[in-house]
Amino acid sequence: MSRADETYDNAHAESIFSRYKAELLEGGAFADIEQARSETFVYIESYYNRVRLHSSLDYSSPEVFERAYYQRAEGRKSLDE
Repeated sequence: MSRADETYDNAHAESIFSRYKAELLEGGAFADIEQARSETFVYIESYYNRVRLHSSLDYSSPEVFERAYYQRAEGRKSLDE
């Protein structure tokens, strides 16, 4: 097990790339670099951050998790006032 500051620990990046390859490429390849950029952007912004459920976020999407976080923070802020 490596420490948090260990630059060689890339398990998180490998996890993302494995999902990318499995869900986006599906055995194919891009026609050119522009198609790769475009489809990668759409995948990340339209699906990975908005729809896909992440086990590390208690099986919610990053968008839903972030919205709930800020709602809880606002609730605590109003209690402090």
